[in-house]
Amino acid sequence: MKYYLETYGCQMNKAESSALETILREKAWEPAPAEEANLVLINTCTVRATAENRAWGRIAQFAAGKKRFGYTIAVVGCMAEQYKDTMKERVPEIDYVIGTYQKQSFGLIADQIQAGTHFDLDDEKPVFQFSKTYHEPGAFRDFVPIMHGCNNFCTYCIVPYVRGREVSRSPEEILAELDSLEDLGVREITLLGQNVNSYSWKDADRTLDFPALLRLIAEHLRARHAGGQSQSKGIGWIRFLTSHPKDLSPELIDVLASEPVYCKHIHLCLQSGSNKILASMNRKYTREYFLDLVDRMREAIPGLSLSTDILVGFPGETDEDLEATLDAMRQVRFSYAFMYYFNPREGTAAVNLPGKLPDKVKKAHLARVIEVQKEITSNLMQERVGCVDEVLIEGQSRRSSKELVARTARDEMVVFRGEMSRIGQFARVRLLSISGNTFKAEEVHE
Repeated sequence: MKYYLETYGCQMNKAESSALETILREKAWEPAPAEEANLVLINTCTVRATAENRAWGRIAQFAAGKKRFGYTIAVVGCMAEQYKDTMKERVPEIDYVIGTYQKQSFGLIADQIQAGTHFDLDDEKPVFQFSKTYHEPGAFRDFVPIMHGCNNFCTYCIVPYVRGREVSRSPEEILAELDSLEDLGVREITLLGQNVNSYSWKDADRTLDFPALLRLIAEHLRARHAGGQSQSKGIGWIRFLTSHPKDLSPELIDVLASEPVYCKHIHLCLQSGSNKILASMNRKYTREYFLDLVDRMREAIPGLSLSTDILVGFPGETDEDLEATLDAMRQVRFSYAFMYYFNPREGTAAVNLPGKLPDKVKKAHLARVIEVQKEITSNLMQERVGCVDEVLIEGQSRRSSKELVARTARDEMVVFRGEMSRIGQFARVRLLSISGNTFKAEEVHE
């Protein structure tokens, strides 16, 4: 049996696609082009209109080819949850719409496809379950989901409605997966959650919040390495996504300052620098709180770098609000930002807010934000030229077979000369110059 998989959206979707592929591989399925596949699987995103529109377009293409190629079509992910009652009406060729709380049935669905029968999802009780592993075969950088869902209800965000309430993964499952990944040669881990800072695990013996989990992981890895696991082949870096500013505690800052396994880079979503807009977004923090938090983190963690999300064109946003955002960006000096303008998501509170801006104005605001971020990024990169830093080598450069592509702990891309056998290893390099958003470097041996 053969399958074809496309994934849209965030890192969580990518991790969950890897988990679905693991199920198929265990059943001896093999990846193949869509025209050769028994199953076409589309993992979708509905957080932004662009991702949703791309997925609808691809679903339509696969639906058109179904009669010719005879494959089964299954749609999973956030669109499957959001439109689970209407998706088949819109595209009758879809065989399975697998929502957030039905993924545990995927193995049974695969069995039925192989047997030539149909599995009725309506017979299954919806319940969310973490997968045993989210490993991508051959990868040395991997995602490890530690929690799922969101309780924050930002007025623009569909995530709480399609992902549900927060559920945390047991620390034993997390540690077991880390051990398994380390045995497979994985060097870097990214812990995932819609808001990792609100991780919370309670059982009869203990209560763990996110800082406590991070300390547990660091201690576990130290003990494992001391017990014989070679640190030169084990997990060397751990990152995490995504952090809500209101939940980033002093205890978490202490962990990052004291535990070297955690990369000193945080993706901290600002969204807006205007208190009026932050309140309308229901972000539950102010501009002043955010800037003070950044100052406290940078005082405690030397060399800390930050990235962010910026949402412009929110209903009611004025030129003054935009200037407040630009000013906050200049004060924080984010190394990079994911920048986008507001598009309403059905079911969220922002759909009904007054003061909606024309697309022309939203695009003009976005252009200003992009311009300022480009200047900040360029200045930060210029300041880094001449520095020596550690990198994880990710692959071969597309421009030269003699060059390697690597990434710093600050999430900066680096290119330098080296042998392909070094891929997946750490190295120290000196940053020499800049090409676009990539550093040119040379390896140093100290």
